[in-house]
Amino acid sequence: MARLLQRHGVGEPEVLELNLGVNLFGRDPKNHFAVDHPTVSSRHCELILTADGVLLRDLDSTNGTFINGALVKQAVLQAGQRLRLGDVEFEVEAIDVHIAIPEIERPIPAPPVVLPDGAMLCQRHPGAKVTHRCTHCHSVLCDSCVTRLRRKGGKTLKLCKLCSHPVELLPSEKPKKKSFLSKLTSTIKLPFLRSKKEV
Repeated sequence: MARLLQRHGVGEPEVLELNLGVNLFGRDPKNHFAVDHPTVSSRHCELILTADGVLLRDLDSTNGTFINGALVKQAVLQAGQRLRLGDVEFEVEAIDVHIAIPEIERPIPAPPVVLPDGAMLCQRHPGAKVTHRCTHCHSVLCDSCVTRLRRKGGKTLKLCKLCSHPVELLPSEKPKKKSFLSKLTSTIKLPFLRSKKEV
């Protein structure tokens, strides 16, 4: 991480580790880094640590903020520079930022149990047969694993409880499609189709 060194006469310097984001420097103890010296303003400056480096901003201090002796209002810090707040001097030791994102291993689920008739058992609900497959994560699901959203005036939406994407019926579970003639006879009464009783 980015570090500043503050020397107090003879001996080892004090190491100040900057935090990600805004780091306030000043005489006020409420600052992130309190610098108790009469030439330092109560809110003297801020050092903003980002993935791109360290940005220094003077907060209208009375005695000024200096980098290598030059008065600055805003600047990007570099390793090896001398930073001075009033009469208090720091050395910029490092400006590197390490942002570590932990790797999370997702457990691989065991394959579903296949019955002798070819049907599969749900991994989350033992004893329940698999009826659907997710179109996104390809998980096999039983009826309890499917979220149903009823839309007013529309079809019921079936979604995967694991990833919230649409699911589809497995081929063995798909209902048989009605023929055109059977759909027609169930909706329209045709005069030439008479029951045996009428003949």
